[in-house]
Amino acid sequence: MQRIRLRYTKRGRLRFTSHRDFQRAFERALRRAEVPMAYSAGFTPHPKVSYANAAPTGTGSEAEYLEIALTATRDPDTLRELLNESMPSGLDIVDAVESRTSGLADRLTGSVWELRLDGVEPADAERAAEAFRAAEVVEVQRRAKNGMRTFDARAAVVSLEAIASDEAISHDADRPTDQPCAILRLVVRHVTPAVRPDDVLSGLRAVADLAPPVAAAVTRLAQGLLDDETGTVTDPLAPDREAATAPLENQGAAAAAAKVPATEGPA
Repeated sequence: MQRIRLRYTKRGRLRFTSHRDFQRAFERALRRAEVPMAYSAGFTPHPKVSYANAAPTGTGSEAEYLEIALTATRDPDTLRELLNESMPSGLDIVDAVESRTSGLADRLTGSVWELRLDGVEPADAERAAEAFRAAEVVEVQRRAKNGMRTFDARAAVVSLEAIASDEAISHDADRPTDQPCAILRLVVRHVTPAVRPDDVLSGLRAVADLAPPVAAAVTRLAQGLLDDETGTVTDPLAPDREAATAPLENQGAAAAAAKVPATEGPA
């Protein structure tokens, strides 16, 4: 059985698709592309697709991951092209590698987010970011199944800074551009309970009274293994690529090196 790991995007208006919507679109694409999927056993077999840490509905993303199991060998790049022919524009498969290491989900320990705040002056956003960074604890509330839950949004934030608009990477071209706009870059550690970009926005409102007049456009730029020393997030598919190009006698060592301790919980 061959396993393929894919990175896909949610761009533009397609950021409003839910994870269930994406699942339906992706499984249709698998059928149209005649991918030789492996299926689960039981009375209701379903294709073996493992989704990892999907972004919340309403947020864009350049770095969503999943893994599929096949009953026959396929070239990852060819498979990616075939799937893209059947996927809606905006839900794009942008990378594909053969799984040669274990623990993809365990390598998703941090995310890089971009927050576009239309109607907010960049200087105001920078002052709010400074206040957030200076705080030891930033308590926010989120509605859960059992009512409102209060938790600290500060501890999981590795970095938060305002950046120039020409440094922005997000693909939200449908957003208005005829008003002031601030861009925040956020690196967050995946913890339990998950700290999401909207929690950080709630924290900015709490510590600095920053309240954008319109909803923020949020895009995940990357997710992967968080380097605590540098605060950067590395490509989680890199170990699979390295294992594919390593000499045969070294592939076992490369796979072992790719294993990392389990995270505290998904974001």
